[in-house]
Amino acid sequence: MLPLRYKLSIYFMAFSAIMLGFLWIFQTTLLESCYRFVREYQVKNYASRITESIKSGKDTTDTINTLSRQNEMSVYVYDSSDTIFIKKYESEYINPLGQKNISSGHIVKKYYNLAKEQDGKYIATEEFQKDEFNMEFKRNGNQNQSKKFSEVSASDDEVDDAPTKMSTHRIEATNLIYAEILQLDDDTECFVLITAMVTPVKSVISTIHMQLAIVSLVFLVFAIILAFLVSRRISRPLDEINTNVKELARQNYSVEFDSTGYREAYELSETLNLTRRELQKVETLRQELISNISHDLRTPLTMITGYAEVMRDLPGENTPENVQVIIDESNRLTSLVNDMLDLSKLQSGAMELQREEFCLTDSINDIFLRYTKLREQEGYSITFTADRKACVYADEIKIGQVIYNFINNAINHCGDDKTVIVTQKTTDKHVRVEVTDHGEGIDADKLSYIWDRYYKVDKTHRRGVIGTGLGLSIVKNILDLHGAKYGVKSKEGVGSTFWFELEITR
Repeated sequence: MLPLRYKLSIYFMAFSAIMLGFLWIFQTTLLESCYRFVREYQVKNYASRITESIKSGKDTTDTINTLSRQNEMSVYVYDSSDTIFIKKYESEYINPLGQKNISSGHIVKKYYNLAKEQDGKYIATEEFQKDEFNMEFKRNGNQNQSKKFSEVSASDDEVDDAPTKMSTHRIEATNLIYAEILQLDDDTECFVLITAMVTPVKSVISTIHMQLAIVSLVFLVFAIILAFLVSRRISRPLDEINTNVKELARQNYSVEFDSTGYREAYELSETLNLTRRELQKVETLRQELISNISHDLRTPLTMITGYAEVMRDLPGENTPENVQVIIDESNRLTSLVNDMLDLSKLQSGAMELQREEFCLTDSINDIFLRYTKLREQEGYSITFTADRKACVYADEIKIGQVIYNFINNAINHCGDDKTVIVTQKTTDKHVRVEVTDHGEGIDADKLSYIWDRYYKVDKTHRRGVIGTGLGLSIVKNILDLHGAKYGVKSKEGVGSTFWFELEITR
């Protein structure tokens, strides 16, 4: 696969070749037809102005002379009301090609009949060859003069008997004829005849061929240089990005993507910088996760092993209290494994919700029964208030898990007063559950990370009173599956309030 710089160079050269091809086509093959098209358009346009001037009834001599000089056209205006045409106007500029024919009455009649056959307007080009004579003669016996005649006619009698030298050659030319019959207001008819010579372009085309050959050569050299410079400038930022991406793939998260070549490269660099930062966070969280899981697994296993060895080696230590410690630590270990499995299922989408209508208020009261022992033995104050009973359509077990994890999180961070307040508030459409503690609070810039697995605000692993450390991550995934709103409000030194909302059914 070719590198980008080579592909860009090839595309640029192909584009240049196509442009040169079009230039050759239009400047050689189509030049003559384009020139004739433009000439016909000019004649039609100025013929329209002349006919409008004639119809206005004003003196059109100045208009005819001005337009004929500007466009090298011969203009003739005849009164065609009678069988014998009377010439009314003739432009000062005379087309040297076909002048004698236009002056002939039967030629004028021919164009008049052609215009009449075509609804009053006729335009055509006439291709023909003719002889051109160059005569040199002496007049008055003391002055050499020369005269060029486009045609040999009877008017040549004015040449005297002085010795003359004559040469002749053939020329090819095209005459453009425009004829139009006008009906004037005074019931008279007017015939406008315009002739314009279409300059031969064969010699011009030969000149253009030579010029195009030189221009094409210069253009190709310039295109090669420009293609190399442009492709290099475009590909350089991408090459730098590619090199840095390879470093990022080697887990070198210190690499910086800094490309300012053009907007797309800059935006790609910014995206990769964001990716690098997120990967760095993921790597940090991964390391913390391994550390935390190993700690949480090691602690109950160590206690289970320790108490079991004591009961085995020391007589009289096989007491119900020691057995209860082993059972509690085994339950903690089981909870940790179950939470990890639940989180894995939630994030993979393998866990499905079992929605049904239930009373959220009664469900919270049932959950509070689990904390009776904690309130009695540890002195915790855990209260629940509700404005009224509220029913929702959701997965009761999963919502119960959300509330349980919120309360566990509040107990672990409730502070010295050991107070946790659970509040239920209802509106016409929603029920809102809030769990508040009076603990250390959370910084505003860290609030978005608390839903991550094992994220710790103080970065110091602390074994909670209850729970596994995966609670908030499980809560986030369950509430996302329900499409519920949730969040946290916190202030350092004051405490935190975690909340969620569900649609109320009754």
